[in-house]
Formats: sequence, structure tokens, C-alpha cells
Amino acid sequence: MQRVLVLNATYEPLSIISVQRAIVLLLKEKAELIEATEERLHASRTSLPVPLVIRLVYYVRLPRQVTMAPTRRTVMLRDNFTCQYCGAAPGRLHLTLDHVLPSSRGGQMAWDNVVTACRTCNTRKGGRTPDEAGMALRKRPGRPHYLAFLLLAEAGPRDIWGKYLLG
Repeated sequence: MQRVLVLNATYEPLSIISVQRAIVLLLKEKAELIEATEERLHASRTSLPVPLVIRLVYYVRLPRQVTMAPTRRTVMLRDNFTCQYCGAAPGRLHLTLDHVLPSSRGGQMAWDNVVTACRTCNTRKGGRTPDEAGMALRKRPGRPHYLAFLLLAEAGPRDIWGKYLLG
């Protein structure tokens, strides 16, 4: 069964719903179509594209943010399974976690101190900071947006959703 990503009015991901529910929101003009497949749904008097991403017309206030601990899986998911130093994507088994401030110097397992690194870059950096090693991070590590992160984990790989969930 196909699923549809629902974005808030501010383009923040809210949830994943069924195609049927998305069509109802579109027909009631509570949402607008952002992305669709080439397939079409046919009714007796109309034909609509099958939605992939919709955006609510009105802003929905989200409840208090839930925190999530950084783990190997969640850090790699946040970093899209790519090395944050060289940009390589060798696969989950060939990636490691790297402490930006090494744990030998008091660096903690925290969202803003841990990144995904390939074995080569992690070995090259060693027990130094990226500046000391002459290696630049591709993006600054930080706490991911919880809801987008949860949706991405639930949805599995969906290329068209990536720009809304990770960006």
C-alpha cells in the first residue's frame, strides 16, 4: 500500500498517511499537492494523480519535542550513511562513528559531537580534532528534528521524501 508524506504549512514533516486519507484532505482543500506519481486515480467524474507528498494549508502546532539518544543507528541515519569528512557512502558495515572532540579529551557521545565516518577517515583523524588533522566536516553535527527522523526510519528509503525529511 502506498503512503503519503504530510507536511505542515511550513514544510516540516508531520506524518505519513494512506493515499485515501490524502485524497480526502486534497478534495476538502485542507491540503495541496506537492509531489505525485505519474499514476492516476479514476472516479466516475474526475481523475487525480496519486499523491506522494502533500502540504497542509493551515499550520498545525506540534506538541513538545521528544528527545532521542544518539546511537550508532540514529547517527548514521541522521548523516544519511555517508562519511562526514570525505562524502563516501561505502555502506553501513564499512562506516564508523567518530567523536569530533575525541573521547580521550573528554568528548561525549552527544548529537553535536558524533558523526559518521568511513574507516579510512576515522583512522586518519585518529585522536585529534578535525582542525588538528586538517579535515573539514561536510556539515555541522547536531540534534536531528525528531519527527522527521522518526518518519524517515518508519518509511524506509523513499527518494522523493528525502528532501523534505533531511533538508
